Amino acid sequence: MNIAKNIVFVHEPTDLQCGQAVLAMMTGVDVGEVCRALGNYRETKLSEMRDFLAANGITMKEPRREAATKYDLPEMCVLSLETPRCWHWSLYARGTFYDPEHGVSDDFPECKRKYYWEVTE
Repeated sequence: MNIAKNIVFVHEPTDLQCGQAVLAMMTGVDVGEVCRALGNYRETKLSEMRDFLAANGITMKEPRREAATKYDLPEMCVLSLETPRCWHWSLYARGTFYDPEHGVSDDFPECKRKYYWEVTE
């Protein structure tokens, strides 16, 4: 499996499934299937994200990098954002932000710190 050519927005099924929604958007796999594959219906750890992507032919590159603006981002990356409510997974792909909680936009949702891992096939 590869990175989905056309990203389809997936809203997180619960407040704790932003990571699973990001993985679903990236791969085109149903979010319920992602949860089952991870054996996790709660918060997603970095290692789970990396392992799921690797099993689907996608590399999550090290190191983690910090971004100040969207212009710091590569073409596609997994984002870890410190939002006013919590740490949160999100996706940036080809100029668009796909945030499982906040929707699709052209810039980061409100957040203090922004980290990313570039993803490639």
